[in-house]
Amino acid sequence: MKRAIILLRRRAISSIPVLLIVVIFTFFLLESASGDAVDAYLGSIGGGDAALRQALRESYGLDQSVLARLWLYLSSLARLDLGWSVAFDRPVGALIAERLPNTLLLMGSATALSFGLGSALGILAGARPGSLRDRLLSIGSLIVYAIPSFWLGLVLSIAFSVKLRWFPIAGIETIASGKTGFSRALDIADHLVLPVGALALIYLALFLRVMRAGMAEAWKLDFVLFARAKGLSRSRVVLRHVARNALLPLVTMLGLQSAAMLGGSVVIESVFAIPGFGRLAQEAVNGRDAPLLMGIVVTSAILVISINVFVDLIYAALDPRIGASEGGA
Repeated sequence: MKRAIILLRRRAISSIPVLLIVVIFTFFLLESASGDAVDAYLGSIGGGDAALRQALRESYGLDQSVLARLWLYLSSLARLDLGWSVAFDRPVGALIAERLPNTLLLMGSATALSFGLGSALGILAGARPGSLRDRLLSIGSLIVYAIPSFWLGLVLSIAFSVKLRWFPIAGIETIASGKTGFSRALDIADHLVLPVGALALIYLALFLRVMRAGMAEAWKLDFVLFARAKGLSRSRVVLRHVARNALLPLVTMLGLQSAAMLGGSVVIESVFAIPGFGRLAQEAVNGRDAPLLMGIVVTSAILVISINVFVDLIYAALDPRIGASEGGA
């Protein structure tokens, strides 16, 4: 427990400069884009005179220098204030709080499914390297991994929503259904079957291949050869020695793929019209809403960093040497 606390503290401290770099880089990147929220707003209402433009820019602080606005944003961020959305005329934090749960639900469900099923299939493939089962699973995973997630989402939507009418075609739940409690949870689960499946299949194939490759290497290790020489059953050797050792790189891959999984969930949200980070980012881009885009990027960075810290804790639990080295440093 003490090693975990020390590891958590070290990761949290080291994440602060990373987050600061992301914020500064994104801020200047948005500043380099042409136009701003005032231009988008005036364009939506058919234009305006120079006085109105100047008044709006002053009210949103856009008349100040870039460095002054960066300092103001960092100061607000230190107070956990993500700013004010120009396009929605609402606090950025409130908008993110509304949309983030949907993205987390989609991302978390897809991660759990892809990691659990991918590792299980990887164990089946790696239990007997070179067998027909291993070859079929490896080829199948390669085919699935080569399919773009948005294309897979469209195919699943056409097949199971339009043609067979088994699942809803869009949204996170039935609008104005009045469902509560368990019935609402079932309705949300019904809406998430296709989006989660489309997102999970891609990463399931990746986790399968990583697990299979790790097990193929583990079969050559001395302690595995010793366990087999002792006469242990093949299933016991696979589960207690080979699979556990091969799980370490899979956990590492889980952390590395967290940002890609978040990006994939944004694409899937657009395909299935789920009101999450994807649609919010699209609306922010259309409205040239820099504060909202900054809030989305900052929240995404914190989410990815948190996932990687959690993965580090899992890695230390699986391999006590990691926790001991971090704790003794």
